[in-house]
Amino acid sequence: MKSLFPWFRRHIGGLIALAAGCAALGLFYLARGDTAAMDWWLEHISMPVKRGVSFLVDPLPFSACELGATVLIVGALVLLVRAVRRKCFTAWLLHVAVLLVWGYAGVCALWGTQYYGTNFAAKAGMTAPPVGTEQLAAVTEYFAAKVNETAPLVGRDENGLFNTDKAEFFDGCTGLYGPLVGRWPFLAGPERRPKPAFYSKLMSAWGFTGYLCPLVGESTLNVDCPAVFLPVTIAHELAHQRGVAAEQEANFVGVMAATSSENADYQYSGWLFGYLHLSNALYAADPASAAENYKTLCAGARADLADNNAYWKRWEGPVKETGEKVYTTFLQGYGQTLGMRSYGACVDLLVEEFLPNTISCD
Repeated sequence: MKSLFPWFRRHIGGLIALAAGCAALGLFYLARGDTAAMDWWLEHISMPVKRGVSFLVDPLPFSACELGATVLIVGALVLLVRAVRRKCFTAWLLHVAVLLVWGYAGVCALWGTQYYGTNFAAKAGMTAPPVGTEQLAAVTEYFAAKVNETAPLVGRDENGLFNTDKAEFFDGCTGLYGPLVGRWPFLAGPERRPKPAFYSKLMSAWGFTGYLCPLVGESTLNVDCPAVFLPVTIAHELAHQRGVAAEQEANFVGVMAATSSENADYQYSGWLFGYLHLSNALYAADPASAAENYKTLCAGARADLADNNAYWKRWEGPVKETGEKVYTTFLQGYGQTLGMRSYGACVDLLVEEFLPNTISCD
């Protein structure tokens, strides 16, 4: 036991840092039940910090988050080799533990708190009431019509698939949230450029199309997967940047931003993405109705959906399953009890928003 004392004395700084990180996490877990406290933190600390850091990394043509992660991983491995050679592996473990604990504390402070403040629906005065099958079918039909209306406006390749240079989506998202801010002023925020991911294939292997880095407030997008849903995914990640935390709400806001755009690619992507969520929900409630509705889609839209499905089917396997389980656990850790399935829960908001359009059309 005495042999441990010199080690503790040598690493007292690291041990204090580890204890302080654990205390910071404990404070988060204690405070997260207070919505007013979370709202204050978000308004005065979290959002200003993320917007400040994102301002610094915004000019970079690459993802600062990817660069940072690469440097940390390579650095940790180099230090591991040195630790093994010098027989100080326990010190390396302590340093890694401090880094992980404080990294997670930072994620909780700058992102986890978003889940416990006032959510988008409450701020927008939306209630997301229970949806009946007839209502769901009506809105799905409305989205199908919008898909067919916008599908001829986008570029296509020789196989009839959506084919616009992906770089244009990154350049064309400026001002995307202008129409929504007029209706929902709390979505106002500085313009930040989304970044294409260098590790896009790795993201596909894990089943991700994009993410917002909590520590720098930067959006990174998978540019390996089919382009058809890239515009609405950009809109989704920009919703996160503007304080919409829950995935289902970010999906809804992303659809609203994309379909409100003057850019035909964004419009089509948004309508098709919304249709996909609605039709999946309709299929669960009434398979026959969903099948009949699908037949009304134009050939271009059906080709795009088939191409997207084929792409993701190629990535099916243990790596993707692990990625989904890890992210589901992450979401559930912040009270998002639907886990990955919460991506489909935007249906109620879509029905609430667009059902009046179907009634007026009748």
